[in-house]
Amino acid sequence: MLKLEETQKLKVIPLGGLGEIGKNMTAIEYDDELIVIDCGIAFPDEDMYGVDLIIPDISYLIENESKLKGIFITHGHEDHIGAIPFILKQVNIPIYGTRLTIGLIENKLKEHGLLTTTSLNIIKPRESAKFNHLEVEFIRNTHSIADSCSLAIHTPVGIIFHTGDFKVDLTPIDNEPMDFERISELAKEGILLLMSDSTNVERKGYTMSERAISETFTKLFEHATGRIIVATFASNIHRMQQIIDASKRYNRKVAFSGRSMENISKVATELGYLHIDDDQLVNIHNINSVADDELTLIVTGSQGEPMGALARIAFSNHRHIKLKPNDLFIISASPIPGNDKLIGRVINELYRKGCNVIYKDLEAVHVSGHACQEELKLILRLTHPKFFMPVHGEYRHLVHHKNLAEKVGIPKDNIVVLSTGQVLELTPHSAEVNGRVRTGAIFVDGIGVGDVGNVVLRDRRMLAEGGMLIVVATIDKESKTLVSEPYIVTRGFVYVKESEDLMNEVKQITQTEIEMLLENETNEILVMKNRIKKALERYLYEKTKRRPSIFPIIMEV
Repeated sequence: MLKLEETQKLKVIPLGGLGEIGKNMTAIEYDDELIVIDCGIAFPDEDMYGVDLIIPDISYLIENESKLKGIFITHGHEDHIGAIPFILKQVNIPIYGTRLTIGLIENKLKEHGLLTTTSLNIIKPRESAKFNHLEVEFIRNTHSIADSCSLAIHTPVGIIFHTGDFKVDLTPIDNEPMDFERISELAKEGILLLMSDSTNVERKGYTMSERAISETFTKLFEHATGRIIVATFASNIHRMQQIIDASKRYNRKVAFSGRSMENISKVATELGYLHIDDDQLVNIHNINSVADDELTLIVTGSQGEPMGALARIAFSNHRHIKLKPNDLFIISASPIPGNDKLIGRVINELYRKGCNVIYKDLEAVHVSGHACQEELKLILRLTHPKFFMPVHGEYRHLVHHKNLAEKVGIPKDNIVVLSTGQVLELTPHSAEVNGRVRTGAIFVDGIGVGDVGNVVLRDRRMLAEGGMLIVVATIDKESKTLVSEPYIVTRGFVYVKESEDLMNEVKQITQTEIEMLLENETNEILVMKNRIKKALERYLYEKTKRRPSIFPIIMEV
């Protein structure tokens, strides 16, 4: 253990990822050193109109920039690396990760023009990055992406063990199992705090091995008579490898479609994590030169995203892939919560067009990358930490994980369930919640970061729910009279051609209000706008029970 300063406490500060899915980011601070674990995005809810991504608020990191030593990435999924380019534009921090993870981050930084200004550091499993007070050790685990690691943070107060996302897969595709030996050694030294993935805590038993779906692929490929189109997560390199292997077994060539799929498969192949023969790989532009029963397409869009390759194929919008009667579609993924309708819409469209579709409810074509209850118990038993903090999940997941920990003997008083922003202070003998730092969600809309806030979202919701009505009136400054009758523009409120009486009444109310104000020699534009808006709001709600956003425009000539 590193030297302990008597007056110093170790701080653990979740900046995202607790009480939510995604946006994973945790700060660990001791004295004048601060490290960050992961830097992920979350995806917007349906009512966040126009928002592309959500990233963590890093005000605390900016305030403590002089202490920052690095961001340590557990693996290459978007909810752990997606925010890196946006964060680096606010504060330049060295990045540490395993080889594939750094390769995927490099690809992102190139797109944002940040590659030459960022310090990227490759750390192998069982290697460490050492600072004056803190040391971060990478320990191999198994997940749904290659090169995934847990982290052991060695501090003067004790060892923090952060599982990252994981499952216990004893037969992984790359034959690189979880490093139980090193975890056991750390447990013998004594683990002060365990921070463990809670995503699948509601599921009993064990998560199936990735190899379990190999038999399903073999059966499906053996009987397919046309093209096979498999939609899966672009980051699931192990899944891609199984598809490639099954294709090779049945003499099929492989093509990738979808920007992220093409980018990640290229990086993974170049780094040696994905193995495909040159003569088996086909460029998407040349797929028509390959016989249908000799072609497999691996595509994006497994969540039904409108711009994903799968949806574009289903709705006949894909530039290169046109539907054929004998196509077999395999959706090798589970819907992320909230995406059920999107993927259902795509599956229905494929069925309407006569395609054969296989998905998780019909065949075992997907397994989770997260640990179920028995694996979570195993990690709790293996590490037997003094204190336990569940991470990565909605609040109910954290509470269920707390209850699970109690069942395996962790004292109730030694378990802490935090919310994002709360500060956990640790000594060798205590764990106390003390204070809170500024945290929150920053919305990314196009190239704008943070310029869309709650007020803008509220306006977008109001426009979406009630539409808008614009009233334009022109006043002669000299004679203090209306030049002409008001002009009405509506969007998303009513169909004007079928609502002429309503629109005429809106014009009349506007005209009456303006004339009354002018007669009283009230020609202040702001007062006129407010009077018109209130009068129209009352009338339209009375007539339609709707509340459109009303925008009066008064021009003087």
